[in-house]
Amino acid sequence: MFKLLLALSVSLCISVTAHAQTEGKEIVYQVNGSEFAGYLAYDDAVKGKRPGILVLHEWWGHNPYARKRAEMLAGLGYTAFALDMYGTGKLAEHPDDAKAFMMAATGNVPELKKRFNSALDILLEHPSVDREKTAAIGYCMGGGISLNMARAGVDLDGVVVFHGSLGSKEPVKEGQIKAEILVFTGAADPFVPAEQVAAFEQEMKSAGVVYSLTSYPGVKHSFTNPDADAFGKQFDMPLAYDKAADEDSWKQMLVFFQRIFR
Repeated sequence: MFKLLLALSVSLCISVTAHAQTEGKEIVYQVNGSEFAGYLAYDDAVKGKRPGILVLHEWWGHNPYARKRAEMLAGLGYTAFALDMYGTGKLAEHPDDAKAFMMAATGNVPELKKRFNSALDILLEHPSVDREKTAAIGYCMGGGISLNMARAGVDLDGVVVFHGSLGSKEPVKEGQIKAEILVFTGAADPFVPAEQVAAFEQEMKSAGVVYSLTSYPGVKHSFTNPDADAFGKQFDMPLAYDKAADEDSWKQMLVFFQRIFR
């Protein structure tokens, strides 16, 4: 089942690439002696420099879905780099593997930040990127990491969180977050319960952070991923794709980018 889902995702990536006429290439890089494989996408027909956007994958790992999102952004005139948080070849086929990979990656915060910043450096070094205009978007685990990198003071213009964890062990103080934050969550997502959403909003308000949060009624976890229904059924997890929420959150994100990058 997992191989079939990957094949379908790869097929979708190819069709998006052909339509958008983007350039996409895998980039193998090193972080503290370990190998990682990311994916850079951009439209070489676009003239001049443009904003650069990091794409952070779900807990399954750096898969075709993350690359598809990078190519979608490239087709809209951005340069996008889908980074790798686990290491080359580390793709989960079961939630137990995904959890183990996630815990290993997020358990060491200094190492996590190095992996994020190494990917950001790769993006910034690309000649198509305007170094003064950057953002990060993340899905599930990747959304939580993006948010926490903003909490850690990474210099980004914007951070977009799709069905990601919003909790924090230590609430940020005023001035710590440089980025504007955009959050999309499902009101029926047990991984991001209402009390966590409320605590996040209180944290942002207390720290004077510019943010916006959209909670979709009845929507479950992983609502942007068309493979969520199959994953949910296979592993008996509360995952479900929601076309309306997926499309609305993407449109809102694009308006957000147009505003912060103008």
